[in-house]
Amino acid sequence: MNEKLILWNNFCEKYINFNVGVPLFSTRDDRIVDIKQYGKNNRLILRRSEEMENFIINEVTHVLEDYKNKNDVYEGLIYMMYKIKNNLIVPLYIGKSEKYGKNDNNLSRNISNIKSNKYFFCRWGDNYAYHIGDLSAVVCPGHPKEKMNRKYQIWASRLFENYPTTEPKLKEDIYFWISAWQKGNTGIFTEFGGTPLTALEYQLISVAANLFPEELLNQEGVNRGQKVIWILLLDIYSKILLENLHNIG
Repeated sequence: MNEKLILWNNFCEKYINFNVGVPLFSTRDDRIVDIKQYGKNNRLILRRSEEMENFIINEVTHVLEDYKNKNDVYEGLIYMMYKIKNNLIVPLYIGKSEKYGKNDNNLSRNISNIKSNKYFFCRWGDNYAYHIGDLSAVVCPGHPKEKMNRKYQIWASRLFENYPTTEPKLKEDIYFWISAWQKGNTGIFTEFGGTPLTALEYQLISVAANLFPEELLNQEGVNRGQKVIWILLLDIYSKILLENLHNIG
């Protein structure tokens, strides 16, 4: 079996498996996604599943309590949109949401007040410039052309049979996974030990891009991720080497 595929499957078995992920969208029969009105102009947007929203709230709450208590255990959250094919978790999009905002010690607005924060909602918010809002601009009718981002046009073509429409139908079942990432958690390369959240994101994208080049929607970050991952790995190797030399001395 492909060595990278073994790494991928081992990571998925440890952190995701088939019992953890939940449906991304609220759907009716035949995979038709529910839509709702949103904002002052009552624009139409895609509806997240209740399971997905609860999943995000539960995981983000770990990070919020960590921030409140100043324990500094969690770095933020890692998430994945995926499908299942031949008993394999096939990633469609991989991303992260940091605990801190642009000002280092301030809690990120993407996760603050998460139970009511459906406009940002850990990057999956209803506002434009967030995943659900921008995908809805392409899939649901009535949105201005300037809000139809090329990135989400690609998402829409990959996920939906036809659009724009008030009854968008998924091509296949789409799932979502998220995890509050603790300092010291091991990533996909277990031999390196504890993996920082930023390194984890690049590792996962790099491996996924190699294994699933026709499926992964992180295309805008793939080349950057593959370059950065080797820099990060080199840094980790250097730290291990220095630690071993110190122990020998």
